[in-house]
Amino acid sequence: MATHPPEPDLNGRRILICRPEPEASRLANRFRSAGADVKILPLIDREPLPETPERRTLILSLDEFSHVIAVSPFAARLLLEEVDTWWPQLPMGIRWYGVGAGTAAVLAEHGLSPRRPPEGWTSEALLALPSLQNLQGEKVLLVRGETGRELIRETLESRGARVTLLPLYRRSRPDYSPELIRASLDTFAPEAIVALSGETLNNLIALCANSGHNLYDRLLIVPADRVAEQARAAGFQNPCIPGSLADNDIVATVAAQLAGRDGGSGKAK
Repeated sequence: MATHPPEPDLNGRRILICRPEPEASRLANRFRSAGADVKILPLIDREPLPETPERRTLILSLDEFSHVIAVSPFAARLLLEEVDTWWPQLPMGIRWYGVGAGTAAVLAEHGLSPRRPPEGWTSEALLALPSLQNLQGEKVLLVRGETGRELIRETLESRGARVTLLPLYRRSRPDYSPELIRASLDTFAPEAIVALSGETLNNLIALCANSGHNLYDRLLIVPADRVAEQARAAGFQNPCIPGSLADNDIVATVAAQLAGRDGGSGKAK
C-alpha cells in the first residue's frame, strides 16, 4: 500500500516571500495551509512592454521559427496572449520549450506539448535537451524580459542557431517605504525567505544594505547552485535549493530545513 509523506508542519513559522505577483500569493496560500504566518514583499515588479509594429510583425512570422523558448511562466502567458490575438490556429511544426516545469505547464494549458528539462529548471538544464544540440541555420525565438538568459542565446548561437529575442516585459525593483520595510523585516522577523532568482537576491541584498537589516542567518530559499553561491558570497549562511520550484516542494523544503535547525541536525544546503 502506497504511503504518502506527512503534510508539512509550519505552524507559527514566519515566512517572507519575495516573489513577484501572482506567484507570491499562490505560494503564500500554500504556506498558510501548512500553518505558516506569511508576509509578501515582492522584490521584482514586472511590467508588460507596450506593443510595437516590430513585435507584431515578429508574432505574425511565428511560423518561420523551428523552436520557441519561454524563459518563465510570465513570459509564456504574455506570449500566448499575443499569439491568440494574431493566430486563430497555432502554426504547426514548432517545438515549444519551457525552461522549467512551471513555464511548461502554462504552455501545456494552452494545448501545446512543450519540452522541458527532465530535471532542473536552469538555463544549463534546458540547453542539455537533445533537440537543442544541432541547430545549424535553424531559427529560434527566445521569449523573455528586456534582459536576462544571455547564456541561452549565446549557447544556441554557438550551435549554429539564428536566435531572435522577443522581450515582452521589463523588471524593476519596487520602492518600499521605511515603515513597510520595518514591518516586514523587524516586526515580522522572518525565519525563512523565499528569493527565487538572482535578481531577487540582488534586490534583497540591496534592501538589507540600504535599511541596515541583517538577515544573513535566516534560511534562504534560492533556485539554483549559481544563486546559492551568490548568496554565500554576500554573507548568507543558509541558502537552500528545493527539490523543484513547485509550490509544494518549496513548502516541504522549508518545513524540513526549519525542523532540522530546531533539532540541531539539519543544515541548509
